[in-house]
Amino acid sequence: MIPVSEFFPIWNSLSAAQKQRLEGAAVKKYAPAGTLLHNGSDDCMGLLLIASGQLRIYTTSDDGREITLYRLLERDICLFSASCMLHSVQFELQVSAERDTEFWLISSEAYGTIMKESAPLANFTNSIMASRFTEVMWLMDQLLWKRMDQRIAKFLLEEAALDDSNTLRLTHEAIANHLGTAREVVTRMLKYFQSEGAVKLSRGTIEILDSERLERMSE
Repeated sequence: MIPVSEFFPIWNSLSAAQKQRLEGAAVKKYAPAGTLLHNGSDDCMGLLLIASGQLRIYTTSDDGREITLYRLLERDICLFSASCMLHSVQFELQVSAERDTEFWLISSEAYGTIMKESAPLANFTNSIMASRFTEVMWLMDQLLWKRMDQRIAKFLLEEAALDDSNTLRLTHEAIANHLGTAREVVTRMLKYFQSEGAVKLSRGTIEILDSERLERMSE
């Protein structure tokens, strides 16, 4: 499992005592695919350091519609699971495991105490927050200015890259949840992609036949 020190590029800027406290506070955890790890601001489990697997960070509307904000992969850090430590953050976000995931869990109290003592750790934490904010702003740009066919085409290409496969085991409902739209819209767009020869649809599976055509559709 990836050691705690490798998640922090500022590790050598911490004191020996701070390093020891961070490592001592880290607990090995495992979450099978489908596990809900964090459910809104009232749930403050702590900082997650992802050693392997994949997490999905998403939000849910009052009527139950979901939209994926971003994914976290190996060597990423999940801050929003420690939302009680981030007093300026008011988002109601959920964190779930999309794949079997191993991670270190550091309690919000332990991490927050060390962050108050260490300017390098505080600056590093702020840089992670800025990076996630940039990702959310990119998503807002997609929602405001991109057509749904472009967004779905881009999503399929990104999924193929993540899975390293052109055969995607995805339901239309799952795609709709990622993109914050209705299943019927996704179904209509996928049927259009199929008529253009870009994909082949079967139950629970989407096969990308022409990635270059799909790339042009995403643009």
